[in-house]
Amino acid sequence: MNPASDPLLSPADVRELAGALGVRPTKQRGQNFVIDANTVRRIVRTAQVREDDVVVEIGPGLGSLTLGLLEAADRVTAVEIDDALAAALPATVAARLPERADRFALVHADALRVTELPGPPPTALVANLPYNVAVPVLLHMLAQFPGIERVLVMVQSEVADRLAAEPGSKVYGVPSVKASWYCEVRRAGAIGRNVFWPAPNVDSGLVALVRRPHPPRTAASREEVFAVVDAAFAQRRKTLRAALSGWAGSGAAAEAALTAAGVSPRARGESLTVEEFAAIAEHRPPQEQQQKGDRA
Repeated sequence: MNPASDPLLSPADVRELAGALGVRPTKQRGQNFVIDANTVRRIVRTAQVREDDVVVEIGPGLGSLTLGLLEAADRVTAVEIDDALAAALPATVAARLPERADRFALVHADALRVTELPGPPPTALVANLPYNVAVPVLLHMLAQFPGIERVLVMVQSEVADRLAAEPGSKVYGVPSVKASWYCEVRRAGAIGRNVFWPAPNVDSGLVALVRRPHPPRTAASREEVFAVVDAAFAQRRKTLRAALSGWAGSGAAAEAALTAAGVSPRARGESLTVEEFAAIAEHRPPQEQQQKGDRA
């Protein structure tokens, strides 16, 4: 490696690092390492990383994106679950960007279980998310760290479509609604397969999210709203009256809640906005009424 010419990792650097660590990317953890420096710089640009940003990165792997982020941001905290990768990343940063090494922190943990991070709270999340846990990790981080204002994630193209889908789309579903609870969401580009090692057998896409000034105004909690969303899409071919009958206690109770919320009982979940789901959640029958409905 010759970090003097370019601190970012080349394809040869990636393979050399992986070989030295005895690391082979695993499908189990959805690992596909970025090997193209131009793609890294494109991601950093698209993420609009500012010099005062505190960026959290999930699944940094060998550090391809980490180095690009560290060039642009004030600080970077990387969360890595893999033992070998977590152990090696600080040394890679120190070798290739020694002047920025004191602005880097490594958290060796499962991102789905992270509840706090060292240093100042993150203002941005930028990551090449492992395909198999992309949506749960994204939603967990948005819930856990309200200071995250902007997000750019690289995910499987199909997942990108789902996250950015609008009501009425065939791919609009649970990820779309839950992401829109927190953020305005849009597709931000496509990524080819040849920038990864190993090359995945699916295309990838960039998704940009900007946090809303506040979540939808509702008397219901986020958990209550998300329970409606989960129930509505668990049986997405059914009308909401049928799909929400278990949630409400009976079909009649579901119809009453929907009508009170101004939503047609004959509608389906894929046609509703997050605000409409929130309105439905506000009209869930009290538990004792649900129990009566269960016995009826």
